[in-house]
Amino acid sequence: MAWIKTINFKDADEKLFDYMQRMRGTLPPEYAMPAPKASKSGESIVESHTLIPDAMFHAFMTMNILMQDDLPLSRRQHEMIATIVSDKNDCHY
Repeated sequence: MAWIKTINFKDADEKLFDYMQRMRGTLPPEYAMPAPKASKSGESIVESHTLIPDAMFHAFMTMNILMQDDLPLSRRQHEMIATIVSDKNDCHY
């Protein structure tokens, strides 16, 4: 696994901290707890984008807004579609 410099939530400057807080506020409550098999080191796909806060914020907020519950497809349906597409494309994640 490649090492990527990241900025931890507790070490974020005011702008990055604000972005991370706002992004967390758009996620469903079940995302607050790590999955049982989640990495113990705490790394995340979000943290891998912390060196470019504006890009991180806009990319992840776009995704979060596109997955809101008041849209025609539920988040569960979106994630099932993404899983099938990833499998068909031989993605490992």
